[in-house]
Amino acid sequence: MQPLFEWVSREFEADAYAASIADAGALIRALVKLETDSGSTLTSDPLYSAYHDSHPPAPIRVARLATLLR
Repeated sequence: MQPLFEWVSREFEADAYAASIADAGALIRALVKLETDSGSTLTSDPLYSAYHDSHPPAPIRVARLATLLR
């Protein structure tokens, strides 16, 4: 499980860095647009997502980015 947690942590660190140099609100809008344009659902099954997805689920990333809004 440790590699999974490290991977998720790195993704959140990348999001935080992006929010430090750009508008977090714009990043949220872009993330939601990417998810909807690709036909992904923002409410995927957590177990399926944990195994198959290459990034943490969008709602979790959006919530983390929302805490960084200025």
